[in-house]
Parts: sequence; C-alpha cells; structure tokens
Amino acid sequence: MNSALCTKIGIIGGGQLGKMMMLEAKKMGMYVSILDPDPHCPAHSIADHHIVAGLKDREGILKLAELSDILTYEIEHIDVAALFEVEEGGKPVYPTPQSLKIIQDKLTQKQRLMDGGVPAPDFMPVESAGDILTAGEKFGYPMMLKARLGGYDGRGNYLVKSAAQAEEAFSALNGEKIPLMIDKFVNFDMEISVLACRGKDGEIAIYPVAQNEHREEVLYETRVPACIDAAVRDSAMEVARKVMEIFGGVGMFCVEMFVESGGRVLVNEIAPRPHNSGHYTIEGCVASQFENHVRAVCGLPLGDTTLIRPSVMRNILGEPGHSGPAFVQGAENMLKIPGAALHIYGKQETRAGRKMGHITVIDDSLENAVKKAGNAHGSLKIISRR
Repeated sequence: MNSALCTKIGIIGGGQLGKMMMLEAKKMGMYVSILDPDPHCPAHSIADHHIVAGLKDREGILKLAELSDILTYEIEHIDVAALFEVEEGGKPVYPTPQSLKIIQDKLTQKQRLMDGGVPAPDFMPVESAGDILTAGEKFGYPMMLKARLGGYDGRGNYLVKSAAQAEEAFSALNGEKIPLMIDKFVNFDMEISVLACRGKDGEIAIYPVAQNEHREEVLYETRVPACIDAAVRDSAMEVARKVMEIFGGVGMFCVEMFVESGGRVLVNEIAPRPHNSGHYTIEGCVASQFENHVRAVCGLPLGDTTLIRPSVMRNILGEPGHSGPAFVQGAENMLKIPGAALHIYGKQETRAGRKMGHITVIDDSLENAVKKAGNAHGSLKIISRR
C-alpha cells in the first residue's frame, strides 16, 4: 500500500470541523488522533485515539505529536509555542505555526495583509478609551472595536456608535487586560468568503465565491454561487490567491470579505482552517474543503473544487429556551426534500445559539435551492428533552 495513504494525523480540536476532517482522512485509510478537553466531543466517536486535554495544554499537544506524523488543527485559538516545539522536534505542523502566530492576532494579521497590498478596512491598535476617541476622529462612527485575540462568532466585538460609548466599549472588552484594535466600519452591500487550499508544493485550489448572511454575528446561510458580477468574483478569487501566497499557507484557509457598493472587495478576517461557510462543499463540490485539507497537509495532489450544482447551507442552532441533552426534532420531514442533506454534529448538550448541525440543499437553480433550504430549515429543530 502507498505509504502516503497510511499517514497518522493528529488534530487539535475535536469539534465538528475536526470530525469532518477525520471522516475524509478515514476514507483514505489514515489513523487519526485528536486532542480535545471534552471526552464526548463530536469527533470522539470516530477517533482512533483521543487525548482529553485543553487546546493550550503543552504536554497534551506534545503527546499528540508523538502519536502522529503530521499535526493540524480545527481552531486557531491554541498554544502556538507548543506547535513551534513540535515543529522543531521534526514533526510538520500545517498550517504552519509561523502563519498561525500572525493570524491569531487580528492586528498583526491586518498589518501583514497591508504590507502585502491586500485591500482591507483601515485599522489601528487601541490601548485606552482615549485611543477609541482618536479613532473616532480619524474614521468616524460607527466603528468596530475588536479583541485582537480569541474572538469568534461576534464574541470579542463591540460596535462603537458614538464617542459617548468609548469608556463603555473599552470596559466591555476588558481593554485593561486584553489587547484591542479598531476597524473602520464598512457599509458593505454583501458579505462573501472564498475558500482556498494550498499544497506543500505551492499548488493552489480555489473554491467558488460564497455569499454569506449573518444574524447576530453568527453565520446563518451561505449561497453558492454568490450573486455578484464577474469582475467582483475575479477580484475576490485573486485576493484569496494573494492571501495564500502571503502566508505560505498549507491546507485550507477561509478569506472573509466585504463587497462595497462600487464592487470593491475588502478582507475582513482570515481563518487558517476549514470554515463554516465551506460546509456546502461536502455535497456541492467534487472535493470538499475537508478532503482538500487532508490532501494538502499530507502532501497529496489537491482535489477538484468545481461546483457540481448551486448550493445553499444553513446552520442549525440550539433553540432559545432549550438547554440540556440534545434532541433532533423534524428530521423525517426535512429529509423528504429532494436535494437536502442533514449533518448533525453529535454535541450531547444543546443551548440557545449553539451550532448543532447544518443542512445543505443542492439544486439545478440557486432560486430553487434557497426555497428548499427554507423549507428544510423550518422543518428541523434541536431542542432539549429536559
């Protein structure tokens, strides 16, 4: 058997992204170990080995490296110093610790993009409430105050609407202890994302541009192809390619962008891993983002990113007022819809707003896929049995 298909992969994080990576690795006969603090995390049931430890646990990460030929991760909020130690010990880590260290800090991420000539909103570091007032004079209101480290799904963000909110915003994000930054607010027409994968040999594969809708700063729906003209599409894909070259990324990266009214594309943030807005690729593309991530980190040729049919993905979130053991309600009706696929992540506990799964609908037309996705989404709920 080809030794490239017998690679032992270690994944830091056992959530839904790790689980979906693992499913693709398993198809190719790979041995997969995970590190996650939850003994019943989504990936636990299919892992060959599970180290129950925190995502920043140095000893746990080093142990995972001992069990693996290659390390990767499903979340960027991890101990990058331990990853450098693993790399120095002779085990490859992809995406590289060098790129992760820059991307983990939203300020250094934006600085690297600016140095590389990638368009992004204006920004500045914040060390005091006075800096917020300075930014307001420079950028105008509203502005987006962000924690430089650790934020996701809107956590660590604060929309500053006026100078009167400077002290409140600084305090709300714990600015005395946590480094902050300001992004100039972008009055965008659309949010899009481009998933790109880079192999060890520099080969880059780019997926179609996805159109995203967020509600309360959590991704609600992704439509592919995005409803944009060819010039915007080409610009977004070129920006994604440039980002991959700037960071020397190996594996999947997601480049989240804003489209302004004139068609200008600005990079919002980068995720050095598979991404929620790329879940549609499982049914919608020849090779999914998870398959290509595994291929890339293992040094295998990248798969075909062609869109098979128009696709719509919607997240399934825990229902308001429900907290406790998770129960899926309405799957029978949802699965009657032609072209609809159901993904339940296997999280044992539900709570309001928690990502519990997603649905994807593919169809010959995007319009029909959107309608079917609405029906499918309306049929399904994740509730608690308590």
